[in-house]
Amino acid sequence: MSQHISLREAEQKVFASAFADGLWDIMIGCVFLMFAVAPFLSRSLGDFWSSAVFVPFWALAYLATWVIRKYVVRPRVGVVRFGPWRKARLTRFSIAMLAVFTIAFVLGIFSALRFGTVPAWVHTASFSLIVLSTFSLTATFLRFTWLYIYGALIALSPLVGEWLYLHSSAPHHGYPVTFGVSTGVPLFVGLAKLIHLVHSHPISNHESHPEEAAGG
Repeated sequence: MSQHISLREAEQKVFASAFADGLWDIMIGCVFLMFAVAPFLSRSLGDFWSSAVFVPFWALAYLATWVIRKYVVRPRVGVVRFGPWRKARLTRFSIAMLAVFTIAFVLGIFSALRFGTVPAWVHTASFSLIVLSTFSLTATFLRFTWLYIYGALIALSPLVGEWLYLHSSAPHHGYPVTFGVSTGVPLFVGLAKLIHLVHSHPISNHESHPEEAAGG
């Protein structure tokens, strides 16, 4: 039994190391950076296009992380393959996330249809609840405690922004400040992780690309 537990713990360490390159952190920062920058674009582009303009930016960010993972990360740390237990857990996680995104989509449609008739704090609270639920669910399933911190930072951003807007007259409801901080943290942490990985795992010309395997 203890050997079985130790194998699970060993696999969790390998699984965590597979995402220790900082690229997840960078993608999270890139996605939510929209809320810090979009308010400055809303006057010239409108509310819809000031957000829609970020879709190609997200696509480029995803492509960049894919290229970096394939040509920078993998030659240094190899490829990790997992056993049935981990794959089953990831399947349950995908189903749970699908349910969360479906709820978020329904709430988003409701907010869009009732935008002028529902108090602004309802939209803010709904956004914070969805973000916190999504990050907490991901952190629980994947056992990545750092996602709890990111979720809390991003979920609190609109609430703190509204407080700054009401008490300090912060422009754009304080979003450029609060989301600038909450997205700056994962971006900085992600870049630090990636730089550390590159420096700590140099590529040798005579070194083959290793592959790690972990069973569930």
